Amino acid sequence: MKKISIAIDGPAAAGKSTIAKLVAKNLNYTYIDTGAMYRCVAFYALKNKVDYTDEEGVCQLLKEIDIQMCPDGTIHLNQEDVTLLIRENEVSMGASIVSRYNQVREFLVQKQREMAQGGGVILDGRDIGTVVLKDAELKIYQVASIECRALRRYKENIERGIEADLEAIQAEIAKRDEQDMTREISPLRKAEDAIEIDTSEMTLDEVVAHVMNLVLQRI
Repeated sequence: MKKISIAIDGPAAAGKSTIAKLVAKNLNYTYIDTGAMYRCVAFYALKNKVDYTDEEGVCQLLKEIDIQMCPDGTIHLNQEDVTLLIRENEVSMGASIVSRYNQVREFLVQKQREMAQGGGVILDGRDIGTVVLKDAELKIYQVASIECRALRRYKENIERGIEADLEAIQAEIAKRDEQDMTREISPLRKAEDAIEIDTSEMTLDEVVAHVMNLVLQRI
């Protein structure tokens, strides 16, 4: 059976990683969480007391960063398990800031392309279908209302034991949307050949079934 490359793009908290993980498991594909890679850079800057807005300072840290996506779904930064640490709200905002820096993007996009060689991969992020994997056989643009996305992120944080405030999360997501869509380098936008899926009124199973159907049409 042919192994393809799948790109899932969309705004913050649209459920991209949840869907990507489930589809990857169904297909026995490798899931590459590109957003987590930017979070790792932001977390490392925070850990080293480098301000997110200090572009030169952040970029100087890149040579010290080694990111590993482990088969068990955990994310390791320089051999440290940071899977939960990089989900803090402060790191989320930092990820949006550092992702504007050309050197950071070039560093991570190169790593993502290396990981995706040979197909059998599913990547989610903001610019997978438009920049990272322009030739992906299946491109999905996954969206949901801001209210729906905020509630999902709120529940996710509560389940992980992270303190959460629904109104603050919604405000943060709105700010993140603006940052992602207006940045100069690789802004969030739908690829011309992407299929848009609005998950606001869909169950998890319905979204997964829809994506699986799209995959089966291409293999």
